[in-house]
Amino acid sequence: MLENYLKECLYFTANRLSRIVAKMAEEEFRISGLSPTYAYLLMAVYDKEGISQKELGEILHLNPSTITRFIEKLTAKNLIYNKVEGRLSLIYTTEKGRELEETIYKCWMNLRRRYSDILGEKEGDELTLRLDQVSNQLENKE
Repeated sequence: MLENYLKECLYFTANRLSRIVAKMAEEEFRISGLSPTYAYLLMAVYDKEGISQKELGEILHLNPSTITRFIEKLTAKNLIYNKVEGRLSLIYTTEKGRELEETIYKCWMNLRRRYSDILGEKEGDELTLRLDQVSNQLENKE
């Protein structure tokens, strides 16, 4: 009976999936020397040099205090720096941070390939898009 409750519980199944995918991501991003979340933050900065902390939080769906902590950590590693312009704190990559770009994108592709090999590329893409839609609905954004 409990097994059925757990299988039918969005909280339980979403957390189970999160743990499985997090483990895969940590393994794939290990060669970058960064956790997947730090790597994704860098990817956002690569995509838009001079991105604001607020935008980073919105893109990564993280609280401002978490973004601040991550920025401090990556700044200490000399991978990014922030430049204050008025009330905005804009984030840029350093040369050392730029040197990691190719490795980070390889890690991302390896992770994608890894779950696509198991689920199938189409299924993996469809599941990812559906989970994004559901997340948006549950946040009352749609």
